[in-house]
Amino acid sequence: MYGAIIGDVIGSRFEFDRGRKTKEFELFTEECDFTDDTVMTVAVAEALMDAGPDADEKTVKAHLIKSMKKWGKKYPHAGYGARFISWVLTDDPEPYGSYGNGSGMRVSSVGWLYGSMERTREVARWTAEVSHNHPEGVKGAESVAAAIYMARTGASKEEIKAYIEDDFGYDLTRTLDEIRPKYHHVEDCMHTMPEAFTCFLESESYEDCIRNVMSIGGDTDTLGAIAGAVAEAFWGVPDEIVSQALDFIPDDVEAVVERFNGIVHPA
Repeated sequence: MYGAIIGDVIGSRFEFDRGRKTKEFELFTEECDFTDDTVMTVAVAEALMDAGPDADEKTVKAHLIKSMKKWGKKYPHAGYGARFISWVLTDDPEPYGSYGNGSGMRVSSVGWLYGSMERTREVARWTAEVSHNHPEGVKGAESVAAAIYMARTGASKEEIKAYIEDDFGYDLTRTLDEIRPKYHHVEDCMHTMPEAFTCFLESESYEDCIRNVMSIGGDTDTLGAIAGAVAEAFWGVPDEIVSQALDFIPDDVEAVVERFNGIVHPA
């Protein structure tokens, strides 16, 4: 999960179109911080670990709601959308038809925890449906988890690209050079997932992937979380980058990641 969390931390200072759309920048500065992407990433991971690998839909969703509400209330000012923080704070949260990119930024643990694509996509769907139950919200979560599953199980970038295009219908034909000039901050799955996947597909390393994200701008913390999660599964995250990022990650978040890493042993 460090791949997603570090992408969030690095991207935090560039979101809302505050960057210069360049790959040349210092990875970590005092302006960096974790956001809701990190908080909900660990919330989902903790829920799934507590539910267990064979839990049914009802059990998984109950754990998800409990964990997401717990972590959201613990970090209520992390940058959530208005409807989502209302969901966190209500006593009886119900899905509200969202197709926001929050469903994709929090799902990275699913790509690691299960032994088949079918189960991976099933659980990814459940993680979306507790709040983001619009078909595009569900598709966003499933596509990210699927890409991570493929990357960690040895698929090539070409195979990942073909699967995402064929199964989810995302247009991955545009290059970053074509995307960059007109791309701007947007928070729906339809204009986040293709761009995030392309940042990964055009990269040569984890760090290069994150630099690609910042070079196109937009919702950079969420793009960083999504693309960074896939890049971690494909290449791993350099120890030096993890070490630097820990200065920006709360101890309770790090504890969940370490528990998770003890289960899945990411690259």
